[in-house]
Amino acid sequence: MHDLLPNLSTAQLSYLVAITRHRTWAEAAASLDVTPSALSQGIAELERRLGVPLFAVDGRRRVPYEHTATVAECAERVLADLDEVTRWLRAVGAGQVGRLRVGMIDIAAVHHCRDAVRRFRRAHPTLDVGYTVAPTGELLDRLERSELDVAVCVDPEGSGPFDTTPLLRDELAVYAPPGVGAGVDPAQWGPWLLFPATSRTRTAIDRRLREIGAPLVVEMESHQPEVLVEMVRLGLGWTVLPTTQAEHGAHRLARAMAEPLLSRTISAVTRRGGAIHPAVAPFIAGLQGPG
Repeated sequence: MHDLLPNLSTAQLSYLVAITRHRTWAEAAASLDVTPSALSQGIAELERRLGVPLFAVDGRRRVPYEHTATVAECAERVLADLDEVTRWLRAVGAGQVGRLRVGMIDIAAVHHCRDAVRRFRRAHPTLDVGYTVAPTGELLDRLERSELDVAVCVDPEGSGPFDTTPLLRDELAVYAPPGVGAGVDPAQWGPWLLFPATSRTRTAIDRRLREIGAPLVVEMESHQPEVLVEMVRLGLGWTVLPTTQAEHGAHRLARAMAEPLLSRTISAVTRRGGAIHPAVAPFIAGLQGPG
């Protein structure tokens, strides 16, 4: 059975290192902002715990033994390693290192949060950030299973074990195929090219279309806004899309009516309870705006 290691303190080790770096014990004590008496007591306690004397008394001088230099070198390495670990742990606590798992719906990743994500990456160069782009339902499922640390998606509005931070309101409008004039009665709208029926946004779209008297004849479903835009441009039907996506780029769709059909809240969503990655808070703060 091995003997137990001596119970040494970092203060005692730092006293020994300081003595080796200065000409006198008084200078060493001053460098540590302690009294010469405290320094002497600390070295005496270090010697007691090691069970080996480190300094011999020669008149008014204290002279190190040959083995003292080896002990001091070891102490210096230990203190340097502890300093490195401490700085690393502070970085972990500040969210500067480790892996942050982020989920985003496509419109957040490509449009609304693009610049904020770029700023966050520049501010946290040592942080490993993994991004997943998927529909809201899938992101919330993965968040609940602890496969994501934060999701930027349509607000779950109280459903599920989540905490939310609202980020923005996203407007959706009705778009008709090319050549369809403005002012068409909603009863004549359709057929529709929409998000899948399983999506939260699609549920809200269906409800609003029924409220204004539009027949709900769905010809095609897709999670990809770019596909829906192209199908409308080809004259295959009508759609309801976020204005940012439908009216972006060279081939913009024209609204069937000026006002939006509905709006939705895009939020940063985290699991309620349990450990939260320390980088989540600065990530969300960055999405809320610079500064």
